[in-house]
Parts: sequence; structure tokens; C-alpha cells
Amino acid sequence: MTDLSAFPITRKWPPRDPSAIQLYSLPTPNGVKVSIMLEEVGLPYDAHLVSFDTQDQMSPEFLSLNPNNKIPAILDPSGPDGQPLPLFESGAILIYLAEKSGKLLPTGPARYEVLQWLMFQMGGVGPMFGQYGFFHAFAGKEIEDPRPRQRYADEAKRLLGVMERQLEGRDWIAGDYSIADIAIAPWLWGARKYYKMDAEVEWGSLTNVPAYLERFLARPAVQRGMEQPPR
Repeated sequence: MTDLSAFPITRKWPPRDPSAIQLYSLPTPNGVKVSIMLEEVGLPYDAHLVSFDTQDQMSPEFLSLNPNNKIPAILDPSGPDGQPLPLFESGAILIYLAEKSGKLLPTGPARYEVLQWLMFQMGGVGPMFGQYGFFHAFAGKEIEDPRPRQRYADEAKRLLGVMERQLEGRDWIAGDYSIADIAIAPWLWGARKYYKMDAEVEWGSLTNVPAYLERFLARPAVQRGMEQPPR
């Protein structure tokens, strides 16, 4: 049996199955990326809820794994060379799990097409949608100056336009279903559900992006992954 006791995070969240990948997360657009990936590739995992309500992400145990205090993070008891591997940042985790499983990240030139769209989410969709949500739906909505909210609404609309054009004539963002879709689609779901962005970004004028999100949400592994960790 793998001994993970050297990792302080396991004192706050004891492994139920020490041989499985330990996932520390919350069902947010970033959080569900990893649980969906784990469901898609069939790797066993043990999901632990990191509650923002109780500031779990700021606990010394969580910070020992991710000093940036963000979810998700993982601890793989069977990492490279058979040694445990702690890892944070959702994009890095998606690449790692794809390489570990040999799934959802192609080889050759197609690999780099997938990676560029993964970076598109990490550098554009996530940060811009997140800032839009702050100024539109959360504490930032109290700011009277309309420029921050409009700036991020315009950028979210522009990014949706990029995706709308990319998805013309294709089911998935980079050809076959891949980690790029697992990164992007949860942000479309989350921005609609939590930020109520439809009107400001003219969601109703889009055709390809809504159909893409519908295809994604219909996948059984996606549906399972979006419920992890249980609240």
C-alpha cells in the first residue's frame, strides 16, 4: 500500500484509497476539469471537497500542496518512476493525466493544436470570463464605474466569437474530443450558470458554441465529473 503520510495535506483529507489519485477540488469551472478528465480516462481517484465557505484553500495543509491556494490540485501516489507526485494548476494536471493515460492528447502536429486551445482557455477564457463574473455578478457589481464590466463583457463576447468561428463544421474545438474541450466547455457552462452572462454577450446570436456545450454536457463522463467532489 502506498504511504502518503509524508504529505501534510493527507492529515486534513485522509485518503480513502491510498492507491488512487487524490483530488482536492470543488465543482467550479476550474475544479470540474480534473474530475471530468479522470472520469473520461477511467483512472481511479479519491475526491476531497475543498470548501471555500470554511476557507479550506487557505489551510496550511492545502497550501503545502498548492502554495497558490487555488483548486484543483492532485496527489498521484503512482507518479513518474513510481513516486508520489503532487501537482497543481488545472492545465498542467490535464496534460499530466493525458500523458499518464495515453488519452485525449494526440501525438504529432495535432498535439500542438490541442495545446494551443488549452492555452487559449488558460490565458483567455478563464481569466476574462472570471473577471466578467466578478464585475457582473459578484462584489464588483457594486462599483458604479461601468467601464470594468463593459471591458470584460466585450472581451468575453470576442472570445465567444473566436470559438464560434473555430467550431464551424466541427464537433470539437481542435478536431477530436480532447483536453482542450475539457478545459473550455466547463467555463461556458459556469459563466452561464453563475454569471448569467447570456444577454451581455449575446449568447442567443451564437449557433456553434451552444451546440458544442450541449454535446459536451451530454457526455456521461462529464455528467459524473461535474458532481465531484460531492458537496
